[in-house]
Amino acid sequence: MAPYDTVHVTLRHPALPAATDIERMSGVLPADPSGAPYPVVIVLPGINVASSGYLELAVSLAQAGMVAVTFDWLAELFPGQFGLTPGVDLTAVGPDTYGSKPTTPALAAVLAAVAQAQEAGPLAGLLDLDRIGVFGHSAGGTVALQSARAAWFPQVRAVATYGAHTMASQQLGHAPGTLLPAPVDVPVLLLGGTADGVVAASAIRYGQEAGAAGHDPIERTFTEALPPDTEAWLVRIADAGHMLPAAPEDPTSARGFLEEPPAGDQDRLRSVLIDLVTTFFSARLGAEPSSLAELDTWQDHIHPDIADIRRR
Repeated sequence: MAPYDTVHVTLRHPALPAATDIERMSGVLPADPSGAPYPVVIVLPGINVASSGYLELAVSLAQAGMVAVTFDWLAELFPGQFGLTPGVDLTAVGPDTYGSKPTTPALAAVLAAVAQAQEAGPLAGLLDLDRIGVFGHSAGGTVALQSARAAWFPQVRAVATYGAHTMASQQLGHAPGTLLPAPVDVPVLLLGGTADGVVAASAIRYGQEAGAAGHDPIERTFTEALPPDTEAWLVRIADAGHMLPAAPEDPTSARGFLEEPPAGDQDRLRSVLIDLVTTFFSARLGAEPSSLAELDTWQDHIHPDIADIRRR
């Protein structure tokens, strides 16, 4: 029901400089056809995080030869509570329904919008609809991990998340400590920050005390939730907080108030995060051949801002 039935989608793409007055006045730069067809990366946001927060990531993806898709969707988060959402289908996350369908309705809707852009407009004929990546932040990452099943979305070829896991909330009827399987059968990059106070504070949702020692749902997702034959990376960014992917951070919303201001330089660490995500998608979606070689050196590369990096 309006106004909660509309998703506002933005596509950022490799572009040419404006060459005519019409192009300069339109506000839309013409697409550069030289690198087409372009793979596509869809960004699933955190709760109450506007798409503008992921601008730096979207620009980096476009500069690397991909089309970055962000969106804003104002919808009901919980009964009577509305806000910006990555789209969460509460009928798909209960003990009796999980695994029966995607946990986010947004992914299909945004993919449909991308398909329309392939048919008409400045990107017509320039998109590769069989090379789709998904990046999810926080709740957006959780629904990405729960929804990127080949049987549902065969065009999705890689998934990256930050501050996301598949621990199940007791409020949804799950037993304490329940870890839901992630049906992702494509390469996965799980990123987290060592100063993520939001994940620590959320332990109470899963039957543990907030900040409990050993509460590491991202680690559990990496070791237990993903299919054993799925390529998976786990990367910890030193001193990074939960809201690292989004800038500027809004400490009044999106649960950012749950953590102390991280000690690390978040702007510098965001650049590290964006480089990791861009390299991962470039390699796994075939946007930049040299990224394959860079990806293979990750485990050998000692970076002062990376506390841990593992592959299985």
